[in-house]
Amino acid sequence: MNSMIDPLADDIVKRISAIARPDGSEAVTVRSNISALGIQSLELTEIIFDIEEAYGIEVEMNTVDAWSKLKNVGDIVAAVRRLLEAKTANYAAT
Repeated sequence: MNSMIDPLADDIVKRISAIARPDGSEAVTVRSNISALGIQSLELTEIIFDIEEAYGIEVEMNTVDAWSKLKNVGDIVAAVRRLLEAKTANYAAT
């Protein structure tokens, strides 16, 4: 995935970068491992709330548990993309 042509990935990387505390001087990318970024459950919750507000989506509480199993930033981007696609499909169906 080339985030230079993926505005969603770029935005989520920026949002995570504002909260993350990566090991070393490595920049946050879609390949960054969440645990290496120093993201704990509280920070992950903050990221989820920020993304919900920014994109007008809602992460169900059982989905938050699933999100805690995400391994890298790309997994978060993919999860947000699925929620946005479901939102669009719901609007199209109404």
